[in-house]
Amino acid sequence: MKLSIITINLNNAEGLRKTIESVVSQTFTDFEYIVIDGASTDGSVDIINQFADKITYWLSEPDKGIYNAMNKGIIKAKGEYLQFLNSGDWLYSDSTLQDIFCLNKTEDILYGDLYSVSKDGTSTFVTYPSKLTLDFFLYDNICHQAAFIKKNLLVMNPYNEEFKIASDWDFFLKQIVLQNCSISKMSKTVVFYQDFGISSCEIYEQLHIKEREEILKNNFPQRILLDYLTLRKFKEEQKTIFFKNIRFIMQYPNLHKLVRRLLRVIVYVFRFNRRCHYAKFKNVLNKKINNVF
Repeated sequence: MKLSIITINLNNAEGLRKTIESVVSQTFTDFEYIVIDGASTDGSVDIINQFADKITYWLSEPDKGIYNAMNKGIIKAKGEYLQFLNSGDWLYSDSTLQDIFCLNKTEDILYGDLYSVSKDGTSTFVTYPSKLTLDFFLYDNICHQAAFIKKNLLVMNPYNEEFKIASDWDFFLKQIVLQNCSISKMSKTVVFYQDFGISSCEIYEQLHIKEREEILKNNFPQRILLDYLTLRKFKEEQKTIFFKNIRFIMQYPNLHKLVRRLLRVIVYVFRFNRRCHYAKFKNVLNKKINNVF
């Protein structure tokens, strides 16, 4: 089996229905579907029962938090890859999984882009770089809803249940940066992700920061972190200086025109030199061909 989709839920019946409907409508069929419910009391179990014939395995019982529920799903999963699609999130289209797995990727972690959906319903497109480094993870993360992770990676490294919010960040940081597992960025939009979950609430913001700091301290020497943070600060300062200069130039129309003309001259000279080099190369190549024939 190629894929196991795992949905965790707690008292989010409306969101759960939306998630399940997006999964069972997929044109791709080589997957199993697992739903882990945390003993919901809002009718979520009734919705699960409505789709019971489409769900491979489900349970509803108290758990110890998000990552405990996700680890329960990992234990039951049989697919080569695992995707965590939480209740309230939904796949981009009915052909999303087909579009992804027809690529025949074999890397440890596959990931794509997504739309982040706010509470008022507006969505923002989010794309990730093809190279993920420590510099990226210091201030960012890939969304696990848009990622497909090989099961053996998660079996050997289950989510750390001591963390309440940042355990997925801990997992990606360790596996991608420290263990150098293979990854592949797919130019595909995977999911609509609701960005107002528990880790997005203001009351959890300080806890999120605290957990990340603890993870960094546990995995990197302080001197290395200081070097990276110094470099990041320098980059941000350079960006600030650049945009300040741009704003200054925009305030003066004549200066703005002068800068634009200078840029046009630079571009023209660059293109002219490139054409000259190409013409020279072409002449040399033609001479060699004539000598051969």
